[in-house]
Amino acid sequence: MKRKDVALLLLLTFAALLIHGYHPRSEDAEIYVPGIVKILHPSYYPFGQEFFETHAHLTFFPNLIAWTVRLTHFSLDWVLFLWYLVSVFLLLFACWKIASKCFSSQAGRWAAVVMVAALLTLPVAGTALYIFDAYLNPRSFSAFGIVFAIDAVLERKYFVTTLWLILTAVIQPLMAVFGLAFVLLLLILNKRRVPPALASVSSAMLLIPGFSLRAPSAAYWQSLQGHSYYFLLRWQWYEWLGIIGPLALLWWFNRIARKQGRAVLARLTWALFLFELLFFAGALLVTIPRSLEIFALYQPMRSLQLVYLFLFLFAGGMLGEWLLHNRPMRWLLLFIPICAAMSFAQFQLFPGDRHVEWPGAPPKNPWVQAFVWIRANTPENAIFALDPNYMALPRENYQGFRAIAERSRLADATKDWSAVALYPELPLADDCLAQTRATRGWENFGPRDFARLKKTYGVTWVVLQQPNAAAIDCPYRNSAVEVCRLN
Repeated sequence: MKRKDVALLLLLTFAALLIHGYHPRSEDAEIYVPGIVKILHPSYYPFGQEFFETHAHLTFFPNLIAWTVRLTHFSLDWVLFLWYLVSVFLLLFACWKIASKCFSSQAGRWAAVVMVAALLTLPVAGTALYIFDAYLNPRSFSAFGIVFAIDAVLERKYFVTTLWLILTAVIQPLMAVFGLAFVLLLLILNKRRVPPALASVSSAMLLIPGFSLRAPSAAYWQSLQGHSYYFLLRWQWYEWLGIIGPLALLWWFNRIARKQGRAVLARLTWALFLFELLFFAGALLVTIPRSLEIFALYQPMRSLQLVYLFLFLFAGGMLGEWLLHNRPMRWLLLFIPICAAMSFAQFQLFPGDRHVEWPGAPPKNPWVQAFVWIRANTPENAIFALDPNYMALPRENYQGFRAIAERSRLADATKDWSAVALYPELPLADDCLAQTRATRGWENFGPRDFARLKKTYGVTWVVLQQPNAAAIDCPYRNSAVEVCRLN
C-alpha cells in the first residue's frame, strides 16, 4: 500500500467519524465500559457488578483497554476514542485489501471502501446490530479481525488466518464463530484441505463451555422471550426483506462475477450466499421447535453483520467500475445523499447530544450532565436507584449510567434485562426482575418508597426526573433530573 492510499484511508476514517458520530458510553457501552472501570478502580461498583462482569469475563476487551490506559497514562475517554479511530481505520484497510482482490480499477476499489465508510451505522435487518457501532466495543475489533482473516485465507496464508481468528475469539467469541464458519466454507468450496491450525481452532471453539443443563428459571424465560429479535418468526415483514434482499443481490453479483471472470469475487459472493442460508436455517431451527428456543440466545442471524459488510463492499466496487469511474461529480451525486441520510439518522437517534462526543468536551445532554456530576461528587461506594426504563426516556438517548457515572445502581429493564438473557445457568434474571420490580412506578415514589429501597438494597442516592414531588435532599438539579441523597 502506498502512502497516498494510507492518507486516503485516514481521511475516510475521520470522514466516517463526522458522518456517523461518536457516543462512547451509550447503548452496549453500558455493559462493557464498567468492566474496564472495575479493572482500573477495583473498589468501584460494590453492588450489581455481576450484571456486567459476566460479559467482561468472556472477553479480553476490558483488559486490553485498561492496560492501554495504564501504559499511556491517557484518560479512559481518550483511550476509547483513539482505539475507536484505530478500529475504523483497520476495518477500512481490511476492506481495501479485499476490494483490491475483487476489482481491478482504482475507482472500483475505492468506491467499495467509501461505500462501507458511508454505511457503517446502517442497521442489520432485525438483529439489533449495526454494521459498525458509533462507540468502541468488542464487535469493533471482531469486525476488522474477521475481514483480515478472510483476506489471509484468500492469499492461502493459513497461519495468519488462524492468528486473526484467535485474536478475534479472545475479544468477541460469538462473532469469531461466524468468521471461522465463513473461512471453513471458503476452504470447502475451493476443495482445499482444512489446515491443521484451523482445525485445532475449530475444535477448541467446540470445547468452549456452554450453559448448564439446569432448567432456567421463570424469570430467565421471561427475559429471553422479551427479546423479539432473538426469534426469527417474530421479525417484522420489512426485517425479513433484510434477509431476502441480500440473498437476491449476492446471487446476482455472483452471476456477474462469473460472466466477467472475476474469480475471487465469484468465490466470495457464492460463499456469502451459502453462509447466509446456513445460519438462516439455523435461526429457523431454534425458533420453530419450542424445545430448542433456549439456543436462540446464540443469535445465529447476527451472522448478517458480516454479510451486510461484504454486500455493500461489493455493491460499491461494482458501482465504481460501472458508473463512477474517475468522474468526481458522479461520486458526489452518489455519496453525498447517502452520507447525509446516515448522518441525519444518527442525529435523530441522539437528539440533544453532541454528534461527536469529543474527549473532554462538556456534555449537552442534561442526563449525561447529571451522570458526570455524580462521578465527581458522590462517594465511590454509593448505590443509586433511578427509573428502571431510564435509557428509553425522552432526552436520555440510551446513555449508560454505570458507564458515565461510574457508580453502582439497581438493575434496569433495558441493558441489564438484555444481558441476563445470555446466562440461563445463573440467577441473574431473578435478581434483575426483583430489582426492576422494586422500582416499578418510579414516577410516583416518595420518602417511604426510598426508605424501602435503602433498607432492602442499601440505596443511598437516587436520580429523579423533573418535576417531582419528593421532598428530599437534592444537591444537584438541571432541566431534566435531580440527584438526591437518601438521609
